[in-house]
Amino acid sequence: MSSNPLHLNLTSSAASAQVEAALAPYGWDEEWAAAFAPYAAQGLLPGRVVRVDRGHCDLITPEGPVQADTAFVTPHDPLRVICTGDWAAVDPAGDPRFVRAYLPRRTAFVRSTSSKRSEGQILAANVDHAVIAVSLAVELDLGRIERFLALAWESGAQPLVVLTKADLVPDAGVLSHLVQDVEATAPGVSVLPVSSHSGEGLDVLTALVLGGTTVLLGVSGAGKSSLANALIGHDTMTVQAARDTDGKGRHTTTTRNLLALPGGGVLIDTPGLRGVGLFDAGAGVGQTFAEIEEIAEGCRFHDCGHDAEPGCAVLAAIADGSLAERRLTSYRKLIRENRYIVAKTDARARAEMRREWRIKGAQGRAAMEAKRGRLR
Repeated sequence: MSSNPLHLNLTSSAASAQVEAALAPYGWDEEWAAAFAPYAAQGLLPGRVVRVDRGHCDLITPEGPVQADTAFVTPHDPLRVICTGDWAAVDPAGDPRFVRAYLPRRTAFVRSTSSKRSEGQILAANVDHAVIAVSLAVELDLGRIERFLALAWESGAQPLVVLTKADLVPDAGVLSHLVQDVEATAPGVSVLPVSSHSGEGLDVLTALVLGGTTVLLGVSGAGKSSLANALIGHDTMTVQAARDTDGKGRHTTTTRNLLALPGGGVLIDTPGLRGVGLFDAGAGVGQTFAEIEEIAEGCRFHDCGHDAEPGCAVLAAIADGSLAERRLTSYRKLIRENRYIVAKTDARARAEMRREWRIKGAQGRAAMEAKRGRLR
């Protein structure tokens, strides 16, 4: 190992102060220092992962930026691979350097992959705020916003919906209605119209994400790179125009990058997501549709499916107009999707799903027999 005193005695007060000064802008605090203590005793360096690419990662350490090999932390479980936002223990010297371990994550943003193996893909770790960028240049897709919200709530981060390109909606009344539509879709979540072009709303957004770690999410063309540049204060991310025909972007960002914000805190910019598949996000779905779950507490049966059961408070809310039918339809869809994903790897969930299919099949056959009897 190097003879640098920082390498030999990371537990000394001087070394701790050096680590604090170097890493505090990237989120280092007393809890991370305590979690890192066993690795400090081994002479390893702490570092925050700012980018991962093909078996290597870039980190910010007390010595400055370094690149390290991730061979020692590349398990078969895709949820345990190192990712942007992780805090890692790195060799103090060597060519190449290696990441030896990473600290337990406080939060993790995970979606399902497009493979048929029911695997999850971790997009960012140790995130405080999940900013969901939604372009006002195209028609709002409320169902997609609900998907992003479910994943954000499940991650443990606080979601925030940012309606980008607000300058393209000059009518204040129309803009207000769009914000209200999204607010009705996102209970408990702030909805903020912004414009990277005019600067509208950027001061409020900057204040909301100040001091923490923020991940920027959305589909291609949502204006994430422009928003990132506006928050950082200069053009760090390349920006391309969305297609005129459908408003879709061209994947300007191709990797997940962690960038320091001038007012404090860090931003993780992500590539545009084509698919927003749930991955064991039952609690996140429940939080996204909090008003439905609250109404459901008044149902006669505790396992009410809100379909045709007597005494269903949710169906009563649909009937009296206090709950939008679109919300219930979306809720059912995401619940089914999430249960299907979970059932692929959970035998008990799989058995429960098969039991419900048998019950519904029997009910369908009984209804058909009754109908035939009436027609005879």
